[in-house]
Amino acid sequence: MADELKPLGVNQRNKIVMSQDEIDEFLQGRHSMTMSTLAHDGSIHSIAMWYGFLEGAIGIESKAKAQKIVNLRRDPRMTVLIEDGETYETLRGVTLIGRGEIVEDPDRIWELGVSVFSRYNAPYTEEMKPFVEIMLNKRVVVKMHVDRTISWDHRKLGM
Repeated sequence: MADELKPLGVNQRNKIVMSQDEIDEFLQGRHSMTMSTLAHDGSIHSIAMWYGFLEGAIGIESKAKAQKIVNLRRDPRMTVLIEDGETYETLRGVTLIGRGEIVEDPDRIWELGVSVFSRYNAPYTEEMKPFVEIMLNKRVVVKMHVDRTISWDHRKLGM
């Protein structure tokens, strides 16, 4: 009976946290993410991004002169949010808090470029090489080094 009378707003955070395996599986899905960096005036600069994986870590490609890259060169702190769900009871997501490493090595840029292309466009084949080359023209990569992870999966509440 006591369980049935649980007041609204009871903290159920521990019930919705994802395991590391669940987080890894979720991140492998085809999602967009919101990437946030700190602007010169301390305000938050957020932008939607596609992402891939570089050396097992989340990574993005961007124009070398983009605001997010300028911000990261000044202060490497960044946060990303990857989420899914249309209603409260289906919401799930992961927030990664850490630092961005700007990568300018062509081989590492290529690795991330193929990952992003394959995730959002089509499986990579040699015939796709010119398209990836165009996509990576005047680009750098940001590899995220995660310091902290926050996750939630409201589907675990069984509403």
